[in-house]
Amino acid sequence: MAIKNKKVILSVLYTALILLIWRLAYHIQIPLLDRTLITSRESMFGFLDVFSGGALSNYSIVALGVSPYITASIVVNLLQMDIVPAFKEWAEEGEVGKKKLNQVTRYLALALAFIQALTITLGITAYYGGDIFQIGVEVNAFGYVFLALIMTAGTAFVLWLAEKITMKGIGNGTSMFIVAGIVAGFPTMINDLLKLYILNPEGNSVGDIFIFFGVILILILIIVGIVFMEAAQRKIPIQYANRPASAQFRGRSDSNIPIKLNSASVIPVIFASTLMSLPTTVVNFLDPTPVTYWINQIFNYTEPIGFAVYIILIFIFSFFYSFLQMNPEKISENLQKQNAYVPGIRPGAETASYISRVLFKITIIGATYLSLVASIPIIMGYIFELPATVRLGGTSLIIVVGVAIETAKQLKTQSQERQYRGFMD
Repeated sequence: MAIKNKKVILSVLYTALILLIWRLAYHIQIPLLDRTLITSRESMFGFLDVFSGGALSNYSIVALGVSPYITASIVVNLLQMDIVPAFKEWAEEGEVGKKKLNQVTRYLALALAFIQALTITLGITAYYGGDIFQIGVEVNAFGYVFLALIMTAGTAFVLWLAEKITMKGIGNGTSMFIVAGIVAGFPTMINDLLKLYILNPEGNSVGDIFIFFGVILILILIIVGIVFMEAAQRKIPIQYANRPASAQFRGRSDSNIPIKLNSASVIPVIFASTLMSLPTTVVNFLDPTPVTYWINQIFNYTEPIGFAVYIILIFIFSFFYSFLQMNPEKISENLQKQNAYVPGIRPGAETASYISRVLFKITIIGATYLSLVASIPIIMGYIFELPATVRLGGTSLIIVVGVAIETAKQLKTQSQERQYRGFMD
């Protein structure tokens, strides 16, 4: 269906063109730096480098990608909870308020991008002992600010491209850039597995081959599980007081409030991964001390304490975003306006309480599912000593498959809208 729709095809091509432009910008490196150090393959940026498709370890002008925007979104969403009254009012104003919040988020993202870029630049210089600049380049405060402004401009450019995808392409622009960055890193993950278990110069045993195919099989099963869970729903039946009896009988099976088992989608994983990556990125540039050791233990989710913090953050963001997306009080209010009710539940506060209880139970299942899928590769990494790229693979798969499903739904919706218009015309 979608292939016959020219608008959908143009949207796909437009999105591909924007992603190609972003990937070309990946190869434009920050000026003034010594290229011999930039070619180092060792990444010190963790999941932030995954989000940028390796642009951060390449010291590209688009190194920060959309990660400052993700951090800004977390802050703005938290401030909407009666912390900043103006933000809460805007959140209740519909599209107009949403545009205001998006504008604030962008400005905050650029401010965070500058701070993050300045921190990374200073950290790189300290890590390499000040020898990172080219010969003849004077190292001073202006030089650091100049490099930070270039990286901030790169973030502004990526956010502008993301907005173009959202407006004229397919899917959410920010999500598409995150997925593109993750997919760009998948060949590295497979290559690391092949080198470790199949093409090891020191030779491989039969057990190594079984481990290789076992890891691939588990990743495939994770994808299947994600697809199943993303499609699973809990439907709350509703009835309409002003419907005739015959219409009410016919529509009873179709009138419901669908709630996804994972109503927060991939947002909790993205938020948790971003927050965990920021402190560890800074620590990687500092000299080892007891303080940096404990920061790494707490925020590195390949460590036992960091792993527990990571799971807790996924649960917190799952509940936060689920109730932010589906406000039980608003749903109850809308049902009352439509003369609708949940069978056996009184309209008003009792309906809101009932929906809250259902959403709470569903969110527990959804958060447990997200935590389990994100944990499997990390646990496997402990058992089989897998490369770090594979440990990040589980979290990456959740994001990629989740965004792919949402994008496919959007394409299907656009195709159906086109068909309906043609039928009516």
